[in-house]
This record gives sequence, structure tokens and C-alpha cells, in this order.
Amino acid sequence: MEWLTPLVGAYAAAVAIPLLLLLYFLKLKRRETIVSSTLLWKRAVQDLQVNAPFQRLRRNLLLLLQLLALIAMVLALAGPVLSLRRGPGQRYVVLIDRSASMNATDVEPSRLKEAKKQAKVFVESMRSGSVVSLRDVSDHAMVIAFDSHAKVMCNFTSDRRQLAAAIDAIEPGDGTSRLGEAVTVARAFAQSPGTDDSMRNPEAPARLVLFSDGRIGDLDTIVMASDELAFHKIGASGDNVAITAMNVRRSYEQPEQLEVFASLANYTSQTISRDVQLGIDGNVRTIRPITIPAATAGPEPSPGQVAVNFSLTHADDGILEIRQLTADVLTCDDAAWSVLEPPKRLSVLLVTAGNPVLESALRVCPIARLDPCTPAGFDAMDPAALAVQQPYDVIVLDNHVPAHLPRCRYVVFGAPPVGIDVNSPGELENQTIVDWRTRHPVLQYVNLMNLFAAKSWALNLPRDAEVLAEFNESPALALVRRQGSTFLLVSFDILQSNWPFEPGLVLFCYNALNFLAAQVGNIEQRELAVAEPIVIEGAVPETSATVVPPDGSEVELTADPSGTLRFAGTHRVGVYAVDVPDRPKRFYAVNLVDAQESRVEPQQEITFTSTTVEAAQQGVRRANVPLWPLLVLAALVLVCVEWLAYNLKVRI
Repeated sequence: MEWLTPLVGAYAAAVAIPLLLLLYFLKLKRRETIVSSTLLWKRAVQDLQVNAPFQRLRRNLLLLLQLLALIAMVLALAGPVLSLRRGPGQRYVVLIDRSASMNATDVEPSRLKEAKKQAKVFVESMRSGSVVSLRDVSDHAMVIAFDSHAKVMCNFTSDRRQLAAAIDAIEPGDGTSRLGEAVTVARAFAQSPGTDDSMRNPEAPARLVLFSDGRIGDLDTIVMASDELAFHKIGASGDNVAITAMNVRRSYEQPEQLEVFASLANYTSQTISRDVQLGIDGNVRTIRPITIPAATAGPEPSPGQVAVNFSLTHADDGILEIRQLTADVLTCDDAAWSVLEPPKRLSVLLVTAGNPVLESALRVCPIARLDPCTPAGFDAMDPAALAVQQPYDVIVLDNHVPAHLPRCRYVVFGAPPVGIDVNSPGELENQTIVDWRTRHPVLQYVNLMNLFAAKSWALNLPRDAEVLAEFNESPALALVRRQGSTFLLVSFDILQSNWPFEPGLVLFCYNALNFLAAQVGNIEQRELAVAEPIVIEGAVPETSATVVPPDGSEVELTADPSGTLRFAGTHRVGVYAVDVPDRPKRFYAVNLVDAQESRVEPQQEITFTSTTVEAAQQGVRRANVPLWPLLVLAALVLVCVEWLAYNLKVRI
């Protein structure tokens, strides 16, 4: 037996019980009455004696019943709880999955709300720190919510109200589910600072209590003891249809032409038909019916998949949306968005002292503008203005090493630029290509077998560089990304090689510009995964900006001293709008498109690296039984009995 509020009951008893007894000690002021029989005189004298002050209490059934009813109400105020748990106090870490699959509505109203409900029942069943108990020590627990990252909602405490409030504060998200970080955080917080004489922790390790559907992506990276975690499965059905991939491309030759590719997955056991809608800026452009095969069963089940593609013309910017129109248990994977940039033909700046071969090869490529410039003219340009305005999409450096490099995409012929972690220890002579990556977009269909360079520069590349072709003694072609810029390095002067006489030079220039054109849109990423931050650079320091998430709320941001705006609250799918002063409004699309997270079928067991944990056979049940309702009922019964006894006594 435990008491939740013993002091409240004690204070109520100290006030109520003496007052009740005092009523039986009071001397009532009687009026004289003439009676017709001496039989009633005896009872009148007894009544007078009972109400005389400082007299010994006589046996009185009414007083006994009233005392019992009052004691029952006082005990109810003290909050008695019958604890079904025995043994010393325990420590628990409540882990609640709030990833995208936990938003499924196969359990009303949603899996996350059901998980929170069961977690609160578990917390209410703990032995509280405010409980007066003669045998047991209070339980302690902490609450951690997790999706792709873990968030500590409440540290270890025995206050069940605080724990319940922390559980209520967990908000849903549309991210993927990763348990590793949550387990690491839980174990770090569960470490006790005290040790005994044998340098061991005097407290038993905290037990992990997981509320999830079991769709967790990193279980194979977690080491878990067999008795360390208790798993409570949330969810009932795995039927779902999801958009698991989407890609939008503009034709390089016809930039106003859009090619949209999407992949839909069917996780049900039946072949189903769906209508897929494509819209731009809220306007429906087309609706296409598709049929998706059923998921295959077996040891390694896989969903039925179908690809759908659309071709349309759109010469402006906008927000493109693909949506499957039939609602199912999970809504966050029913649509995907893409931010369309207006079509743009490349503007190329050629920095050279004079290279007609290279200039001719570039002019053959389908570009909007080619501006030749001398090395002195390029050095005279303002690098800050070039970085902000970006009048050129690609800058070609022909045997020139500038002192400053504005952020851009570069094709470099000759010595490598400074400041990109590439060193050249010296020149090499008579080099031939020994190997190249034929499947890379830059070298697709380019034959380098007969390429010979009389002079070239040796390259010492950083570890993250991509080597596209190799000479006998050094890389010949390499791809390096530094400080927001992309550098395609060609380690020789084409006039010191036989490349001008090979058809591969023109094809190389075409592929290089095509590849770097694709990098233009990646300088500022507009399509993000859930929880991937929005980063805007180049803003005025300390300036304010407004972010409008998909729910329509507004969040104010302030640029840091370097002029960077960062928003990390992309936890829900949809379109985010960012309004920066003196700049056009920018849009960012946050999509789930995760086949693992869209597989919402709950797991009966979860397998770690060395153990398998079975789900509990039944939901969390209340382990502490409150007794105050029974005491209140007993008090009401005693009051009714007292009323009946009083009425019977009056009639006698």
C-alpha cells in the first residue's frame, strides 16, 4: 500500500475529526416542553446529558457511522494506491518513436498518440518519488523521443506528472527512424556517478522501454543485451501506397521541356489502381491512372512497384507536385514536391591569353553566351560581385592561376588554382593516359586511348577528390569541390598535347559543360530530406528573414555575422517559403520518399546485432490500482446507512 498525498489526508483528518467530535460535546439550548407521559421524560434526560459539555461520550451508532464515513473520505484524500510491483526501485528510459511511420492511422487516432497513451499508463504505474511507502523505493524514469535524431524530453525523475507532461509534449515528425542515437543518449544519462568499493556502479542499469512499430533502420548497428530492452509494438496494419522516388529534369537542348519521373510502391497484398496527379503551383496539369502490383511475400518481402513519367512544357519557375489521390493510413508519403527553376542556357567566361582551339570547341557547345577575357581582365574583376551576382555559370581557366576565386563552377586547363587543397610539385613530360572512368558523365563516349601530353602538371589531390583519368605518374583529370565551388581539373595545356587533333576534345567540352550545368542548381539545394536544414548564404549580417512552414505558421530567423541563415525545423514534409529582405521569395521542398519508412507494417520482433527482442504480447497495463474511488464509495454507503439509522431512531 502506498499513499500519493498523505499530508493532505493528515491535514484533513486533523481538522474534520475533532470538529465532528466537538458537535457531540456541545450543549444545545432547549426550550421547555410539556409532555403527556413520563415515558418520554427518561429519553429527554438522556439527551440532555449527552449534550452537556465535558461529559463522557456514550455509545452512539450515528457517531460511529459518521466517523467511519469521515475516515473513508480522509483516506481517499490521502491517495492510497495498491502497488502490484515488488522489489527495490527501478530506473527506466522511455523511448517513443515519432518517425513518419508512427503517423499511420491504422490505430485510432494515430500510432504516435497510442504510443504516448501507453507510455503514460506505464509512467502512472511507477512508484512515485512523492509516495510514502514502507517497503519500496521510488522508480525513476526519463523520456526520449526519436526519429532520425534523439531528443531528451525529460531527465530522470520520479515525478509522474512531469513525466506525463514530457510525453504529451512530443510532437509528430515525418523523418526516418534511427534508434542508435537515442540508445547512446539513454546509456549516457543512465550512468550513475557513484561507485562501490569494487569500482562498479551501485545502481542496476536502466531498463529501456521502447514504444514503436519496429520500423527502425539502424538496428543492425546497435548492440543490445537480451534483458536490456522491452519492446511494445504499436500498429495493426501494413497496407500503404507511397511515392518512394521522384526526379525532375529539364532538357539540356530544350530547357522549357520538363521530364518528371516518379516511382510508386504498393505494400498491400493485392494489386491496386491509383490515380496520380501532377500539378504546378496548385494547378492540375494531368491525372494518370496506374496499376501497381501486389507486394511479394516470403522471407524478404518486397513491395510492388511501378514507374510513371510525365513530359510537359513549362518555361517558368514554380512548385511541381505529384500526388496519389487515394487516401491511406499514411499521408506524408502520398505526395512529393520539386522546386522548378526557370530554364537557363549557360553563360561561360573563357579566361585565356589566346587559345583558338579551346574557344572553337566551346562555341560548338549549345550555350547562351561565351565571353573571352584576358587573365589581367579577370583579375581586375570584383570577386565579391561575381560570387553574389553570378553572371557566369561556368568559368574556364586556360593556363591562368588567379589570386581570387569567386564561388562558381570551373574548368581548369593547366596548373591548378591555389586555395583548393591541390598541390603541384612540378611538371611532367611525355605522359599518356593509362586509365579513365568511361561511365562518368564528363567522359561518357570520350575516347582517351591515344591522348598524349608533352608537358603536364603533377597533382597531389585531397582524399575527397574524384580522379577521372590518370597519366603514367599523376592524375590527368580530376573533380574537386571546395568552398561551394566545383573544379574540373585538366592537368595539361591542350596546345601541348595531341588533343586538338582528336574528336574527343569537343565531346569532352560538351560533357563538361553539361555536367557543370547540373551543378548550377546544386549550389543552393532546394529539395531536402526531412530534418535537413535550410541554409541560405550571402545575406546581410544580422538581417531578419521569415520562414513559412507547410502548416502556415511563421518563424523569424536572424543571419549570423557571416551572413548565413539557417533553419533546422524541417520536420514535416511540404513546401517551405523563405522571405529574405531585398531578395525574391525562395521555396524549398521537403520530401519523405523513403521506401523503408513507408513500409508501415508493424514488427512482431526487432533484431539487433546479437539478439532479437520479441514484442510484448499485450499492451501496457496499469500496475498501480488507485483505491480512492472505493473509499469514496464506502463513504457514500456509510452516509446512507447513517441517514437510515437516524430516521429509524427518530421514529422510535
